[in-house]
Amino acid sequence: MATTNINVRVDSALKQEAETLFHDLGLNMSSAITMFLRSALNYDGIPFEVKRPAPNAETRAALDEYEDMRKNPDAYKRYQTFDEVLDEVLTDA
Repeated sequence: MATTNINVRVDSALKQEAETLFHDLGLNMSSAITMFLRSALNYDGIPFEVKRPAPNAETRAALDEYEDMRKNPDAYKRYQTFDEVLDEVLTDA
């Protein structure tokens, strides 16, 4: 079977960590990548779930608060200038 080269650019630390892992598994980088490609073909797609990371609880709460502010703008204090906001923040500090 004829072989060909694939050139991939990755962070050097990622490469080193992967090489260490694959070595511990008795593989080299080429064998590991070949296994990934064969698995993708057998799976007919990426052989693992690919999704955006879920926001943590603090971020989720901030997004929920933003949605509430958008839906109920009259329930929240409004400012005419940034200086008004800054004055209130500095006063409360």
